[in-house]
Amino acid sequence: MSLLEEGIASAAGVGVSATRPDGKEKARGDFLFSNDLSSEDMLWGQTLRSPYPSAKIRKIDFSQALAMDGVHAILTADDVPGENIFGLEHPDQPVLAFDLVRYVGEPVAIVAANHPEVAKKAADAIYVDYEELDPLVNSQKAIKAAPIHPEGNIIRHLVIKHGDPDAIGNIIVEGEYEVGMQDQAFLGTESGIAFPSADGGVDLHISTQWLHSDKDQVASALNLPDDLVRVTLAGVGGAFGGREDVSMHVHLCMLAMHTGRPVKMVYDRNESFLGHVHRHPAKIWFRHSADESGLLVKVEAKVVLDGGAYASTTSAVLANACCFSVGPYRVPNAVIEGWGVRTNNPPCGAMRGFGNVQTCFAAEAQMDKLAKALSLDPVEFRLLNALETGDTLITGQEITGTAPVKEVLTSLAEYPLPEPIKSGLLDLPGGTGRTTDKSHVKRGVGYAASIKNLMFSEGFDDFSEARCIISDGEVLIKSACVEVGQGFVTLVGQIVEETLGITDATILPVDTSIGSAGSTSASRQTWMSGGAVLKACEAVVNALIIDLSSENGVAYDKSGLNLVSKDGSHSIDIATALQGRNYDEHVTHRHKRTFPLDHNGQGNAHVSFAFAAHRAVVDVDEELGLVRVVEIATSQDVGRVLNPVQARGQIEGGIAQGLGLALLEDLVLNNGKILNANFTDYLLPTSMDIPPIKIASLIEQSEPGAPFGAKGIGEPPVISSTPAIISAVRNATGKKLNRVPIKPEDLVF
Repeated sequence: MSLLEEGIASAAGVGVSATRPDGKEKARGDFLFSNDLSSEDMLWGQTLRSPYPSAKIRKIDFSQALAMDGVHAILTADDVPGENIFGLEHPDQPVLAFDLVRYVGEPVAIVAANHPEVAKKAADAIYVDYEELDPLVNSQKAIKAAPIHPEGNIIRHLVIKHGDPDAIGNIIVEGEYEVGMQDQAFLGTESGIAFPSADGGVDLHISTQWLHSDKDQVASALNLPDDLVRVTLAGVGGAFGGREDVSMHVHLCMLAMHTGRPVKMVYDRNESFLGHVHRHPAKIWFRHSADESGLLVKVEAKVVLDGGAYASTTSAVLANACCFSVGPYRVPNAVIEGWGVRTNNPPCGAMRGFGNVQTCFAAEAQMDKLAKALSLDPVEFRLLNALETGDTLITGQEITGTAPVKEVLTSLAEYPLPEPIKSGLLDLPGGTGRTTDKSHVKRGVGYAASIKNLMFSEGFDDFSEARCIISDGEVLIKSACVEVGQGFVTLVGQIVEETLGITDATILPVDTSIGSAGSTSASRQTWMSGGAVLKACEAVVNALIIDLSSENGVAYDKSGLNLVSKDGSHSIDIATALQGRNYDEHVTHRHKRTFPLDHNGQGNAHVSFAFAAHRAVVDVDEELGLVRVVEIATSQDVGRVLNPVQARGQIEGGIAQGLGLALLEDLVLNNGKILNANFTDYLLPTSMDIPPIKIASLIEQSEPGAPFGAKGIGEPPVISSTPAIISAVRNATGKKLNRVPIKPEDLVF
């Protein structure tokens, strides 16, 4: 029986498929998500948003709206108590627009009323006199265009120079590529509730990814000391990066403090598309060169990311896009130039894969071109150039951890291909539409590989705090780590059992009463918050050893889940020894130090790296422009599998999002306005679109410094699955296909 086929354990240590403690509640529909929260005397909040991508605000008149029955407050920029500016990495975005609006959907005013429909009608009744301006919507033109923001249009300009800038190989391929705007499309829209408190502060219950970042931004906007802003995690209905940024947080707190009553907000789906960041659209130029033997000589690139109206995480996303633009390959010479720019398009920020997705799509297309030009098999060519431990990245950083790039590629290439094209109704690209004739169908196979950094980078003080509290043998764990579905709540129990031998652990409410756990992003929480919980449990064991040694007059050592006296006279298991005792160990866990990139893009900017490869098999009806993904197989570098069933879930979910970007998901903009801000027109993969997903291999090579040797699993599946699918379609059709998502007309014409 394989590691991924074993049964679910009700309680188990690290390495087995333990059950989720919240699984039954979620399956029954009993789990409380943020939109389920309520209070008897609460009001409802509503946001008035700009209909224009760029306009001056000449006047706001809300007198008619304020006079409506049931309306308790209407607030504008003049009512922001503190700094009317916020931002995840850099404050540059108004809480409420006061002179200009810079994107469609920018908040202008907020309303509190006794019913959500009343709040909506009041918002609609607010009159705003706009002077519409010509929007800047082209990211490439934004580099030199007149500034749309006081800080200019360029959020970050990054140059990476590695090796000999004049080097060039004899075999050269070049291409221009484009990635559209993808949405995180989490099922639970933004929602939360804020309570004014008697001490003059506020208690915010919100679905988020980073409690302490939210707290800091709310406190600044409200002009409150940190201890008067308390943030508690409410049940999260998916995230994928879209909940890292503040959305309704400050608005809720302003309304609650102004009215003296709890205020709840829930975005509908249309407003959700306007109210959170998206994946950065990208325009990319690449030139790759190799020698006749197939070794890469040089990679050149120009990368432009459209950050939309405000910075969000654009600077860090650009760094990832550029640092890993050459993929998991050894490149002796590189010149990479990247820009992250402001436009009057919707703001963009974190999304699963975080910059690597965009350049991986383009770079892997280049690798296929080079392989063809060299008359090499695409996997053979990649293996020839695959990174290994000890190699140097284009940023000058040496890979000191594991780098099983060859292993993921080889195991994937050896995995059996699916059966030949079938004739069944559901087996052809036309499906139940009965539009496809088997004679028109062409099969294609494509490969892609990827690299992803783990944890925060470039000198960020990345840490996580945790407490392990023992009360008469009962284990309580306190952490501000946000569970967004990735399975941290399961991992906590596994760590407790692995270190203390106790099968039941209670996770205390996740809030800001403990120090930060950082964001649930960047594939970091298993390493960082898992590491913090592990250290806290180990601290309990160390304290127990000290107490037992003092009580019995003999030193003890830990042996598995037992404590054994050094003289061999006494042994007791840890769980038994903890009965009747009380401990409270509070620890902070940090990873090794990183450093900002210098002016040439050089430096030890990253902690660790994970690698993956994907193989896609597709059937294409080129005449009708239809694609059926027959199968996706993958091999991934995981360090160590801590929970097999959750590992599979992460891999399958990431591949589904990669398929969406390849074939379906595209936020369509017209002069800065989203035309398909709903789940009717924004097309998501359904169960009918997802093919069999085969895990050829999970490469387990323990990563130095990582808790249990494990690497984050959630992001690599979304990175190279997209280019693998497009490679397969190219293989079937011979089309260039330089933009994702591809559309039927890209295949027909």
